[in-house]
Amino acid sequence: MLRELSIRNLAVIESVTVRFHHGFHVLTGETGAGKSILIDALSLVVGGRGASEMVRYGCDKAEIEAMFDLPSGHPVWGTLNAFGLNASSDECLIVRRELSVHGKSVSRVNGHIVTLSMLREIGECLVNIHGQHEHQSLLCTEKHLDWLDSYAGDQVAKLVEKYRATYRRYEAVRQDLKGLEDSSRQNMQMLDLYRFQIEEIASAQLTAGEDEQLLEEKQRLMHAVKRRDSASEAYAHLYGSKGLDAISRSIVRIEDIRDYDPAVLSPLLEQLQSAFYQLEDAAFQLRGYRDGVESDPERLALIDDRLDLLNSLKRKYGETIPDILTYLQRIQSEADKIENRDEHIGKLRQELQDAFQEAARLGKTLSAHRREAAKRLAGAIEAELRELQMERTVFKVELTQHEDGDGFRLMPSGIDEAAFLIAPNPGEPLKPLSKIASGGEMSRVMLALKAIFAAIDRVPVLVFDEVDTGVSGRAAQAIAEKLSRLSGQCQVFSITHLPQVACMADYHYEIKKSVVAGRTMTSVTELEAVLRIEELARMLGGVEVTEKTRHHAQEMLDLAHRQKGA
Repeated sequence: MLRELSIRNLAVIESVTVRFHHGFHVLTGETGAGKSILIDALSLVVGGRGASEMVRYGCDKAEIEAMFDLPSGHPVWGTLNAFGLNASSDECLIVRRELSVHGKSVSRVNGHIVTLSMLREIGECLVNIHGQHEHQSLLCTEKHLDWLDSYAGDQVAKLVEKYRATYRRYEAVRQDLKGLEDSSRQNMQMLDLYRFQIEEIASAQLTAGEDEQLLEEKQRLMHAVKRRDSASEAYAHLYGSKGLDAISRSIVRIEDIRDYDPAVLSPLLEQLQSAFYQLEDAAFQLRGYRDGVESDPERLALIDDRLDLLNSLKRKYGETIPDILTYLQRIQSEADKIENRDEHIGKLRQELQDAFQEAARLGKTLSAHRREAAKRLAGAIEAELRELQMERTVFKVELTQHEDGDGFRLMPSGIDEAAFLIAPNPGEPLKPLSKIASGGEMSRVMLALKAIFAAIDRVPVLVFDEVDTGVSGRAAQAIAEKLSRLSGQCQVFSITHLPQVACMADYHYEIKKSVVAGRTMTSVTELEAVLRIEELARMLGGVEVTEKTRHHAQEMLDLAHRQKGA
């Protein structure tokens, strides 16, 4: 659940911190008081689009922070861990969004900076906002199939995933086949180019690591004289009067006096003798190295020519020799396809037929499950609509399929297209939702869907921004009761102008706008007892609040308490 929301310098809000509870919350206030700004703030904190114009005038940035209290098994913890955030379900989840006046945005989850796309994915697990115009998404038939699949459950989800993998393979083979069939002249031109490139690369007889070895050898050959002269000089120093000859004389002199002080001189003599043999060995190695150094101008020229060839191939075909060899394998495969075009076309046609048959088989199985789920979903929506004063409404999830010359037309998500059809009044034919004229009916259909999917998608916070627009009387009361029942599954927020909805809430917040020192300020107050009655009376009576409207407001609250307790 959303435990706390803090907003600073957003639009007309200077600083507001609101604590929330389990259950059904309503937000009321005069038009223009800033009710929707709270929804905008919540939208921003779960990845909604922000704009610099949203920052309060005269401020550098807006800050929104939300604290969520979620159970250990909630899907958001898996999402956070997948992003490497290492979140623990033992602590609250704190999401923070900063929006700069320059348009830049910074998002943090439990102190870790996240990208906006990551925040959106996390936010989808936390909050579902239904705005005044969100019912337009009901008119988008492309989403109807997704809703149906979501309702159908895990078995259909696994079938959809398996079908999509087969469909992707089918599309890949179809594109390869189309490429071979449609571009024969271009393919022949490419074949000439491939043959030339294959010959050029193959004739070079490349070996991985060859270029590094040649460069090392080139360095040695280029510095042969310096290597030989330095080794010769080092050898001369070792064998000269200051080298081995000096150490040899020192050994002789110490041997002459060793017997006079053997405890000291014997170990020293051993060290000198050891050093003499080691230096003598080093000198012999230097002499051998010196004698082995040769200048080879012809070999150096060959290395330069070979490196020039390798660099030329690198400029054309890849940055490294392994890259060039990989490119060679690819063009050899492409050339083989062109040279054996008919054979490949036959093979691809068979692969395409096999992939089509497998996808069609999966699509039919998926379609059968969808049809069963469509009946259940239609029945569930009709049941919800009956509770929303649309008792005689007939609802149907229609699945249609299209055929072409090969049979069923395969689509990315199966062989079905889904459309929600409705007949609100008896005697009328079923029509697409887009043909419904009443915004009140559309709002109730959306509310019915939200009620059904609340238990499926496990989003803990549902927000309704004037979902009751266009309804009144019994329909308004039915919506209020539905929102109240829905709050038993998740935390529900509703911005409303209807007293029927407001009185059914467990918690009532008043949004009020005032002018202080020439600046507009918005405040949020949790109403209790007398203040709640006053706000309900205002909603009932308008500008003038009378004892009658107060009495009516108290009656509505009493009736709501009895209904919720029943």
